Amino acid sequence: MSARIQTRMAEIKSAGRCGLIPFVTAGDPHPDWMAAILHALVEGGADLIELGMPFSDPMADGPVIQKSSERALERGMTLDRTLAIVREFRQRDAITPVVLMGYLNPVEYYGWDQFAASAKSAGVDGLLIVDCPPEEADSVRPVLAKHALDQIFLASPTTTDERIATMGELAQGYVYYVSFAGITGADRLVMADVGDKLDALRGKIRVPIAVGFGVKTAAQAAALAPHADAVVVGSALVEQLAVAISLTDAQQRARDFLQPLRRAIDAARTTENL
Repeated sequence: MSARIQTRMAEIKSAGRCGLIPFVTAGDPHPDWMAAILHALVEGGADLIELGMPFSDPMADGPVIQKSSERALERGMTLDRTLAIVREFRQRDAITPVVLMGYLNPVEYYGWDQFAASAKSAGVDGLLIVDCPPEEADSVRPVLAKHALDQIFLASPTTTDERIATMGELAQGYVYYVSFAGITGADRLVMADVGDKLDALRGKIRVPIAVGFGVKTAAQAAALAPHADAVVVGSALVEQLAVAISLTDAQQRARDFLQPLRRAIDAARTTENL
């Protein structure tokens, strides 16, 4: 298991906080800016970072992240360059966990053992492979375990009880709960429904639960904070970064986007505990 993820999640729980997990696509808005953008996200309040591995057919992603992946691939992004971003980030930050998020095809082409070894060496803490559910990961788990990488699983409103039970036994790091059945960035988030489902799921999953998909505003993040161990924000942030005109602009956009969410989440948890 990843010591960084385990330590960070334990710190969040001990402090009575809700974590904040931003997602960005490696290589967008510019490959050379990414490590600095990751640092800006930490400065803005990120507890953990999900870094997307660009792929030509991101089936679970909406238009914003699909276009982000396309731009990154056009700029020459590869898995090796994605790992280089993490390696550069680790030169200044040895604490913040980094999870790579993506799809099976590029990793299988690279080779699981070689990729896991390279990811660990670069400073990666976990992998979230969208199209690799727990019951199909028998060959993957030993490879990741060998390199102390957490396999992060996805759960959703349509996840079967059987899969949730399997996930409850095998999950590491945290489980990413998809707030609705659909693609990233869609406008279908119903707070009361998500809160009820998260509360029900908590008794079945032994690791922390992060919730994402459709979280765009500080108010939405605050509404989810009492029910989740962490809130994930992706498309809305990627959209902000896409129009950055310089590295300095991108860093400022990253901080300015996250800081209101950080304050809202913290305030929601403080209110809950009064």
